Amino acid sequence: MDIGVLLPTGTAQWGPDEDPRRLIGFGRHAERAGFTSLFVSDSLLSPRIEALTTLAALAPATGTVTLGTAALMPFLRRPVQAAQSLASIDLLSGGRLVVAVGAGFPGRFGRPLYTLSEVPWERRFARLDETVALWRALWTGAGSFHGEILRFDALPPTTRPFRADGPPVWLGGATPAALSRTGRLYDGWLPYPPSPADYASGLREVRAAAVGAGRPAEGITPAVYISVRIDDGADGGRGVLDSYARATYGMPLEELAKVQAVAMGSADQVLGHLVRYVTAGARHLVLRLGALDPRSQREQLDRVAELIPAVRAAADRATAAEGA
Repeated sequence: MDIGVLLPTGTAQWGPDEDPRRLIGFGRHAERAGFTSLFVSDSLLSPRIEALTTLAALAPATGTVTLGTAALMPFLRRPVQAAQSLASIDLLSGGRLVVAVGAGFPGRFGRPLYTLSEVPWERRFARLDETVALWRALWTGAGSFHGEILRFDALPPTTRPFRADGPPVWLGGATPAALSRTGRLYDGWLPYPPSPADYASGLREVRAAAVGAGRPAEGITPAVYISVRIDDGADGGRGVLDSYARATYGMPLEELAKVQAVAMGSADQVLGHLVRYVTAGARHLVLRLGALDPRSQREQLDRVAELIPAVRAAADRATAAEGA
């Protein structure tokens, strides 16, 4: 059972007057507190420390935690150069990199990014899959690559990652097409469905697609992305999370909670919600802390860390029940 935290790399989370170098100390503190992974988000639509730059800085500053993206938008980068950057981080971290990827969404979080990147919005999912296939080809020393969209007759020697096959690549998303593609092509699944029941049914579809493609169902890492806020106040942190949702997404919590997993309330209430996802099959939790300043981020980190033993115990019980 892995439990990770999303680092607050955006200025909406740490403020324009804060020293972003404190993020490295935040990551080290999370590792000492018992978290087993550190993730960063990726965007051009709000000011933030760039995802791969952050992971490169964390690589020598941490020792054992997995370093991941949640989620990287490959279309923002030239694919051959991105493969080299990812391989370099995998090397610098001693093989601790996980790359969760996405193709963006319709509306303000999708099309504007494609315009900025001078990449067509059409066939974005095929482009994503081919980009990942190209990375894997480069990481294993292929001299050429011929897809429907990306074609290279002569690839130069590129940086080889720490692991022979390169870092594992996960897919975000929970549409029927995304579930099928995850099972057939990817190493893990990182969605954020607001219902544990939807997570369980989605995971069954992912595993069925894997088996149908001749892959082992257990070879797909079942992860989930959840926003959390532990708060003993009368509203259980709803007001703070609403401010967080508006600052981060420009929408109220009520709307965000319709499409993303959110756990808030007392420590017991948050634990209960996390355990429901564990019971549904999740074995890697990526937790985004609902706080808008460094002091509150650290407080939330420490409060969530206190739940780690209980979450792991729940995972042990769920695994035992599956094997019974």
